[in-house]
Amino acid sequence: MELRQLRYFATIAEELHFGRAAERLLIAQSVVSQQIRRLERELGVVLFDRSSRHVRLTEAGRAFLPEAQAVLDAQERAVASVARFTEHRSRVLRLGTSSGLGDRLTIVLDGLARRLPDTQVELVSAPTRERVELVADGGLDAAFLRGDIGTVPPTPANGSVSANNSVLRLLPVWRDALVVALSERDPAADASDLVLTDLAKLPLWLVERRTNRALVDLVVGACRDAGFEPALGRVYPGLQETLAAFGAGTPGWTVMYEAHARQLAVRHVVFRRLSTPDLSLPTLLAVSRATPETVTTALVAACREAA
Repeated sequence: MELRQLRYFATIAEELHFGRAAERLLIAQSVVSQQIRRLERELGVVLFDRSSRHVRLTEAGRAFLPEAQAVLDAQERAVASVARFTEHRSRVLRLGTSSGLGDRLTIVLDGLARRLPDTQVELVSAPTRERVELVADGGLDAAFLRGDIGTVPPTPANGSVSANNSVLRLLPVWRDALVVALSERDPAADASDLVLTDLAKLPLWLVERRTNRALVDLVVGACRDAGFEPALGRVYPGLQETLAAFGAGTPGWTVMYEAHARQLAVRHVVFRRLSTPDLSLPTLLAVSRATPETVTTALVAACREAA
């Protein structure tokens, strides 16, 4: 015996009409009739007196109805008790992070702590595509992404991402300025106004494009706009290894987010903002459509503070 069979039975007992009961239950009438026949076979009795003109409870049906309703009422009480429990327990907000957020992430977490004091924030680090997929399938409530909407990887659910996606929303929150990192021993480090052409003869260390398409396209495109093709050096092995190499005097340059650079002090490495062009990337907040609006509102407000 299944709960749905009891629910179908009780609804038909109220309506005394299979068609109207099916409409209330939002299922096909044939499904209702099939399940009632199965219930009758299991009980060994006929619950309804059916004719072309009316539907009535049999004597067995009248005896069974209050007990069936009692089971359904108990189910509702059980569900309500869990709902009350989840309403008052501490919520966990799963937030996907992007590299280089720096002190902005701290400001966001402080803002969330004030606005959602009963919410525990769980930070999740993952590649961009994985973050998008996790938000789309509910594994994350929200995630930070960098780049324009057109550079965000598609979701498996519908093959595309837009500001009005049916699975997730993309909300612009701030722009992240980029700074140049290079050895203090390089002559370009002493330029009073550093411009891209000052770096034309140095190897450019960058991540692979598949890892950070928005960043690579921005920097390489800016170099070409400045009139030179960047001499690509080593594939960016990681921040610590790259800065250590520059600190040891290896010729080269890379870019990193200014918010992150402010937190670093690396021996023999300098961080310089370009006077031209002004390199920056938009940061987006990808939010699951299933995330409660109160949480989304608090997240956006905290991001505004960080901006």
